[in-house]
Amino acid sequence: MTSTFRELGQTGIKVSTVTMGCWAIVGDATWGPQNEQDAINAIHAALDLGVNCFDSAEMYGNGYSEQILAKALAGKRNQAVLCSKFTSQHANSWEDLSGACDNSLKNLGVDCIDVYYLHWPNRQTPIETIAGWCDDLRQQGKIRAFAVSNFGVGDLGDLLKVTTPAVNQLPYNLLWRVIENEILPLCRQRGVSVACYSPIAQGLLTGKFADADSVPESRGRTRHFSRRRAQVRHQEEGQEEATFAAIRAIAAIADDLSCPMAELALAWLIHQPGIATVIAGARSPEQMAANAKAMTRTLTPETIERLKAATEPLKAAFDNNADMWQSAENSRYR
Repeated sequence: MTSTFRELGQTGIKVSTVTMGCWAIVGDATWGPQNEQDAINAIHAALDLGVNCFDSAEMYGNGYSEQILAKALAGKRNQAVLCSKFTSQHANSWEDLSGACDNSLKNLGVDCIDVYYLHWPNRQTPIETIAGWCDDLRQQGKIRAFAVSNFGVGDLGDLLKVTTPAVNQLPYNLLWRVIENEILPLCRQRGVSVACYSPIAQGLLTGKFADADSVPESRGRTRHFSRRRAQVRHQEEGQEEATFAAIRAIAAIADDLSCPMAELALAWLIHQPGIATVIAGARSPEQMAANAKAMTRTLTPETIERLKAATEPLKAAFDNNADMWQSAENSRYR
């Protein structure tokens, strides 16, 4: 299978339009047990299918995700674009950040990380200082590009006064289109590539959940769901009715096209302006193969418009807060 490749910003780094997300492969309370060999086989399948980009973070399994990637990519490093993230607390000093980078390099078994993300904004340390430290890492040859994740227009605007990050990694899917209001337009205007995470809304866009009650507590923590659910962190009534109305409408469009719902959801994102790559988790070769099909799925303008119209009421139901998990008063986006 031949994938479409897109450049991240002005870095010269080209990635497949589907990236393999490597959080779920650690196996945890959210995702359930994971066989390590299945995870390694999924990574090998990704390469075979034309997926060259792998997204990890130091916090995924406390480094275990990075370690699995190291095992899977032994002897195959030149085929992969490796992305990892450092936590905001490791951006409090040069020693913390340098040490975190060295630890990720060790876990990954490499000399250089292609794309190194600040996982969430750090507002205790000036962003120009963090950007300068990351440039030092680049000059040392430890990273190729600095990127950010979960940056709203305020944080991104401050960073853009100093430098242009290669990527802003953001939550984006047919059920969560809030970034279209302000963040995505700013990224497109300033040449910041966007990588989408949660592209199938933690399984909601696979069609396997018939209603809100059938969604496990660990998957029902976003603002789509009622504040009365056990694991939510927001104080809102949620948008359960509107969410599942949108899911039913998307499922009907998928049926019309004889296309799996998840594949359609991924393909829709790939067709959106400004999107460089879509980060989709895979825990087996079969899941990876299903995700990779979206790279070559062409959607007509009519289909794209139908999906937009089907999800417009849900988009309108949310405010401009781009945090999927926290109410506006506690939003981590600025």
